[in-house]
Amino acid sequence: MKKNKPDHSIHIPKLEVKEVGLVKEAKRGIAKVAGLPSCIYGQLVEFKNGITGMVIGFNPEETLVIILGEESHISVGDSVTTFSEFFSLPVGEQLIGRVVSSTGKPLDDKGDIAASDYYPVFREAPGIIAREPITEPLLTGIKALDLTVPIGKGQRELIIGDRQTGKSSIALDTIINQKGKDIVCIYCWVGGSYSVFESFMHMLSRKNAFPYLVAVCAPAATPAAEQYLAPYTAAAIGEYFMYRGRDVLVVFDDLTKHAWTYRQMSLLLERAPGREAYPGDVFFLHSQLMERAGRLKKELGGGTMTFLPIVETMQGDITGYIQTNLISMTDGQIYLNTSLFQEGFKPAIDLGLSVSRVGSKVQYPAIRELGGGLRLEYAQYREMLRLTRLRTRLSEEAMAHIQRGETLEELFRQDNFNPLSLVEEIVLFYAFSRKILEVLTPTVLKKFKTGILQFLLESEPGLVEEIEEGGELSEDVRRRLDNAFIMYFKKLKQAEVNT
Repeated sequence: MKKNKPDHSIHIPKLEVKEVGLVKEAKRGIAKVAGLPSCIYGQLVEFKNGITGMVIGFNPEETLVIILGEESHISVGDSVTTFSEFFSLPVGEQLIGRVVSSTGKPLDDKGDIAASDYYPVFREAPGIIAREPITEPLLTGIKALDLTVPIGKGQRELIIGDRQTGKSSIALDTIINQKGKDIVCIYCWVGGSYSVFESFMHMLSRKNAFPYLVAVCAPAATPAAEQYLAPYTAAAIGEYFMYRGRDVLVVFDDLTKHAWTYRQMSLLLERAPGREAYPGDVFFLHSQLMERAGRLKKELGGGTMTFLPIVETMQGDITGYIQTNLISMTDGQIYLNTSLFQEGFKPAIDLGLSVSRVGSKVQYPAIRELGGGLRLEYAQYREMLRLTRLRTRLSEEAMAHIQRGETLEELFRQDNFNPLSLVEEIVLFYAFSRKILEVLTPTVLKKFKTGILQFLLESEPGLVEEIEEGGELSEDVRRRLDNAFIMYFKKLKQAEVNT
């Protein structure tokens, strides 16, 4: 029988070298620490009582740290130790359907989140060699956008306008419209009221959006550091899914408040203020974030990440510092007009100032064909309205133009949180292109808008499937749609006779 030999090898304990500093000052979410000479921007540190922080600046005398926790537990003289890693957060499929803070902690009382991996919050954006052109559409379900301001998967489309004009509604409609399309949606709430955020989450829950949604929440009541980190956290979660071949949509609501938070932090860090008291690196603040969107090559997973950043204007002024910065970084903007909103035209999208720099190449063939001249036609209608406002007698040609413009405006009107399917958009605007809607009364036009799809589903289900699969208007599809319109109007007339 073989005896086990005694192990005479020496066990050397693993050594971990850490720098240790002391807190000199802690106020308003910022700690000044002495004694961390080798720290790096973005590095994690831990205070004596277990609270973490992140290095955000340094000078020869001290290190500046943002506190990720309750600063009242930190005192002058407390020790601070460095971690070897940068700030990262737990990621994985388990995040879907959850509401988390900017540090990845759950906020929805559904228990802890088991992490599949940890992902760095600050990460360099993929280079141009790693990207592919944007060619696939991301449908919002909003008629005015899908036909005239198309968005592609991997695009950055800015939503800009005054407060209370429906900016968040457009983003939420887009999230609702991704149901059943295998797209992970991330909604990032920065610096707003928590009660408003809760109302949005309740609405998304009613629309069954949570099975494909991750919400990152950093409301106004949270420390400035958490509000600063929130958009980067949302982008990091999105990148985790993008590099696994998934399509991702990220909404930042909103980046104006994010810039305000950064300005507050920079002033507390005693950095030199520049234009509108913002620090000199405020452009980099958002540009490093926006560059993370895009479409990856097949070798890197082939995933996409689309950004819908929201920014607020004051009295319609789009020439503000943060606003112009973001316009220059993004691939187009959706501009919401206060005057249109007050007139009752919702969504109040100004088609004259709204633009998509990706353009019609991401549209389905039928949408491209039907949406071709709509922007010009609507602009001419608005101009004619303005010119003829004081005239009582108009020519027949002018009246026909105004009648057609009113019909187009009615088609563009849409209720909040009620996105339309691709088939419904194609059917409605094919009918408009056939010039059969402007002869209808307002009542019949509204019935047509709300009832035609259901009629097609009942009478021509095969036609609906064909349009949905191909997104094209073949001669056969046009003929069958024309027949369906005739049958629908006959049905409406018969219903009127019976009543």
